[in-house]
Amino acid sequence: MSADSHPDRTFTRRDLLKLGATGLAAATVMAPAPGGAQTPKRGGTLRFRGYDPDTLDIHMRGGHSYKPQIVYSFTHSRLLKHKAGPSIVPGTFPLEGDLAESWTQPNEVTYIFKLREGVRWHNTPPVNGRELTANDVKYTVDRFTSSKENANRYMMADLDNMEVLDKYRVKLTLKKPFAWFLDYLATPMALAIVAREAVEKFGDLKKAEAAIGTGPWILEKHEIKSRIVYVRNPDYFQKGLPYLDRIEAYEMEDKSTRLAAFLSGQLDLGPEFYGRVLWNTMKEVKARRPNLAMVEDFPYNVMTHVGMRTDKAPFNDVRVRRALSMAIDRQGILDATNEGKGAKNPPVPAALKEWAIPWAQLGEGAKYYEYNPAEAKRLLAEAGQGKGFEVTIDFFHYGSQELIDTAQLIMKYFKDVGVKATLNQKPSYAAYISSSYLGKFEHMVYGPQLPALDPDNFLQQYSPESAKNQSHVNDPLVTDQVELQRRTLDVARRKKIIYDLQRYLATQQYYLTIPSITSPSAWDPALKDYMSNLGYDYGGRFLAAWWDK
Repeated sequence: MSADSHPDRTFTRRDLLKLGATGLAAATVMAPAPGGAQTPKRGGTLRFRGYDPDTLDIHMRGGHSYKPQIVYSFTHSRLLKHKAGPSIVPGTFPLEGDLAESWTQPNEVTYIFKLREGVRWHNTPPVNGRELTANDVKYTVDRFTSSKENANRYMMADLDNMEVLDKYRVKLTLKKPFAWFLDYLATPMALAIVAREAVEKFGDLKKAEAAIGTGPWILEKHEIKSRIVYVRNPDYFQKGLPYLDRIEAYEMEDKSTRLAAFLSGQLDLGPEFYGRVLWNTMKEVKARRPNLAMVEDFPYNVMTHVGMRTDKAPFNDVRVRRALSMAIDRQGILDATNEGKGAKNPPVPAALKEWAIPWAQLGEGAKYYEYNPAEAKRLLAEAGQGKGFEVTIDFFHYGSQELIDTAQLIMKYFKDVGVKATLNQKPSYAAYISSSYLGKFEHMVYGPQLPALDPDNFLQQYSPESAKNQSHVNDPLVTDQVELQRRTLDVARRKKIIYDLQRYLATQQYYLTIPSITSPSAWDPALKDYMSNLGYDYGGRFLAAWWDK
């Protein structure tokens, strides 16, 4: 358990408002406060709505999906991780060592990591519980950076060299200073340390039997399109952890099915991503499970947007992009899909409170997010598109009725200003994520974007070299400023650069951002030492959790 965990701590609204600059200013944790510190109990099974991956190889095609990265948060370890537990305010991401016992930074481009001694791989063939060493870290980094299919390879693009100094020390040298380097090492999206023997035996890491790590749980069973079962790793390097014996992640694409499972107590966390509960179901949820622990108004950093081929007409005309943005009634979308609750997003999602520019400071670009169909028509006419045009919008539903409803509304709003849109719905998540999500579409694309925990990942959507650049943006000013903020280690200066960049991007409308919803995040009140947060690290958030029942 982290030294910063406080099992008897319950945050009040006043507590969180005091942390507004770094936390959720509007959140309240509602849970019965125990009379004093409690001793954790071993045992029990936790069940949550999981996600069935098409591949488990996070370095290969499809590995940039959130689904395998969630799995690796249970089975694998990283050099660093984000702290978790009741003391961590949702929306904040302090770092701590995972496999790294300590680290130093002798200069702006050099990092030396001292690994924990005695860390053992899962006692599963072909690795058979051998000790993890610095060579395993180097093998992983080399595989991560050399795989041409790895869509997240950009995250280590600044790495110049890696050396094994001895059995327990590695040195990573960058080509130039990179302000987000430690944050990238900590995210489940990147460097989960993998076993060479597993790759050599199975040829890759796509199948469940190759998911051998040093993490707190062992993948026991993968039932395709049904569930993934994890069991406690008895040899985990943090002695005594985890407390839970078993975790079951259930694939439930149908909204009503997963809601029914949560209402009946078959799921211990809310049925939506991050354990959320949708506002339009709260009346029924409170009636059926009135004593849930809950974070109210939990933000969503999965920002959805409409991308477009800005390298082609008519989307290479800023007037057309501005018009399409002003054609969208963002509050109308929230009213129709989330009881009106949510937040408009500048280029960095509002959930990242430290880095998303406050709306009042957005300047001229703010008007292009306002619903103004008359001005949209005028701009289209000015751009020579007064008679309208036709587009296709690539799309996948992700099992979300809200996404489907929003897609229908976007088409309606476009039609209202003379743009006829047709949905090109992909047959599967795998088909969508390997094509449209990576910018391979004819006209436009609509869907959710990765829930990154730092602004740099969102700003990579504007970088010509990034696989995340769906809109094919190639703006020298933007490219320069995205690079500048990466090299600026001073936090205050970096924030100013990112704020100024968001002001400019708001005027350009390379992406038409849709408001992020807010909704409660809820869990069984008997689950102790747990706190919801953003990101894919379910395994980290469950690490010190235990059942008081």
